[in-house]
Formats: sequence, C-alpha cells, structure tokens
Amino acid sequence: MSTMVHSAEAVDKPVEQRPLVTVVLPAFNEAAILEHNLAEVFSYLHSLDASYRWEVIIVNDGSSDATGALADSLRARYPELVVAHHVTNFGLGQAFKTAFARSRGDFVVTLDVDLSYAPEHIGLLLEKIVASRAKLVLASPYMKGGKLSAVPRMRRVMSVWANRFLSFLSGGQVSTLTCMTRAYDGMFVRDLNLRATGMDVMPETIYKAMVLRARIEQVPAHLDWSRQVATGLKRRSSMRILRHTLATILQGFVLRPFVFFIVPGLLLFAFAAWTNFWMLTHFFDAYRRIEEGVPYRMSVAVAHAYQAYPHTFIIGLLSLMLAIQLVSLGTLALQNKTYFEELFHINSAIKKALSRRE
Repeated sequence: MSTMVHSAEAVDKPVEQRPLVTVVLPAFNEAAILEHNLAEVFSYLHSLDASYRWEVIIVNDGSSDATGALADSLRARYPELVVAHHVTNFGLGQAFKTAFARSRGDFVVTLDVDLSYAPEHIGLLLEKIVASRAKLVLASPYMKGGKLSAVPRMRRVMSVWANRFLSFLSGGQVSTLTCMTRAYDGMFVRDLNLRATGMDVMPETIYKAMVLRARIEQVPAHLDWSRQVATGLKRRSSMRILRHTLATILQGFVLRPFVFFIVPGLLLFAFAAWTNFWMLTHFFDAYRRIEEGVPYRMSVAVAHAYQAYPHTFIIGLLSLMLAIQLVSLGTLALQNKTYFEELFHINSAIKKALSRRE
C-alpha cells in the first residue's frame, strides 16, 4: 500500500503552512497492545512530516485495565500525544465526540487502535480528502480494490450483509457505513451535531453528512485481522449476533424509516387484493344461487358466503386494514424524516454561524 504519495514541493513548505492533522484513537482495555501499536502509528506519521503536522488524541473510554495510566506515561515519549479520560465506559460514539471537541486539526482521521486497518490508510485517506475537497472519506474494504483478511467467518458474513443492507437504504452512495477508519474535514466534524454514544455513531455521521449535502468519498481499504489471530487477542466488540442484528435494523430504520412500512404495506395490499377477489367471487356465487324476491338478498348472500368460507372473509378484511395502516405509517415516517432533515439542516447552519462569531 502506497505511503509516500505526497508531492515533493511540500518538503520546503514552512511548518506553520502544513495542514494540522488530528488522529483519533479510542481505547477501551487496550493496555496489551497500546504501546506497540502507538509506536507503529507515530512511525508512519513521521514519514509524512514533510506534508503535515500532527496531533494524536487517545480517548481512554473508562478502561478497567492500565490503558489510561499507560497512555499518560506515553505523553513523555510523544509530545504530539493528547490523552482524554472518561470515568466510565460511555461507548465509541461518546469517545469520538470527546475527541472531535478537543481536536484542532484541519483534518481529523479516526483509526482503530488494534490497527485492523494499517496506519498506511491514514495517507490514503488524506490524499483523497485533499484532492477531492470532500467533507468525509471512508476506508472501505467492500468497494472494488478493497479486501478482508483473517476475519472470522461469522464476523465477515454479518459485516458484509449489514453494510449491503445499510448501503441499499442509504441510496447506494457508499459501500460501507460501519467502518471506523475515516478522514473528516476538521471544521465540518466539529460543527456536526452527533447524538449516538455507541457504534451507531458510524452510520449517523454518514447520514447527517448526507442531510447536509456534504461530499462523501471512499478509498479501497484492507481490513486485516491477522495480528489479532496471531496474538490470540479476543476482539471486544458489539458483534454478538442478536445485538448486532438489532442494531443494524435500527440504523436502517433511521436511514429509510418509510421503507419498513411502505414496502410491507404494498406487499400486504397485493395479498389483500388477491384474498378479497376470492371473497367477492364467493359472494357473487352465493348471490346467484338465491332466488329473486328473497328479502335482503345481498345480506343473505354475504351470510351464506361467510358461512362457507369464513377464513377468506376474515383474512381478506384484516389484511386490507393492516395494509392501509402500514402505508399510512410509512407516509407519516417519510413526512417526519423530511421535517427532521430540514430542521437539522437549519440548526446546523445556525450553529455554524454562531461558532464563526465566537
């Protein structure tokens, strides 16, 4: 993977004119790998010193091991290192919000401290965000040119299908919505109003960037779990199957809530139409068999048809009622989503204007 991708003219650029990049490393119980992996990150960052200035923020998210103390001790070795501590484990989303608020970089790069995405991705992300002037660049192992290595089968299957599902609901603009390794425009991400405190912060940032019509790009990435497999480290993550499945469905609902109502509603409408066709057929057959002049002929025909085919009447009418309700809920969800996006856009513009005045 290419690392030295930046132009030679940057060598003579004064230090103060080089963009400042903030690298964010959220950490929870990472004492076993923190020192070694941080050394790897800084070694790579120094290879890009001709083009960028650096600060690295570690957010110790309430670790119960020695992660916090170790991170503090490493500040003596790395002057560019900033350490923030949470008194308890708030989750990935809160760790990012803490880091974004403390960041000063023109660009902000988020990276998993386990280096399942190698440090070389930092250079690729920065190259793309500088060239494209995007507000957000994603490292995607699922696009053409990306790959996965040594990822456990269940994790791979869940990750691939979760991202396909979310990509479809987001309009197919990006191939991954759950990746942690990304580059942000610093000013953009500091102005972004995020709500999530857990893993759902990943699709939330993409969704809100889309609402703001921000440019989103992606680069091919290599998700490699070789070192985790080699060292026998067990990944602490939210990949419990039931929990991850429910979280993915919830994230999809946020992206396209009306799909969860309108699509089932339309399918149910088709079923109701087929069932009600037979209900009417049974009614007309019963009506023809009743002699003319019989009082309340239509009512009698309905009673006879219902007596002969009760399940057709019950299922047909109930499915029609449920279909109408689902489509109605889908329409309301679409309307609410439109209102939310408009209000979020206005709120973001106001927040940005106020922050510029301060």
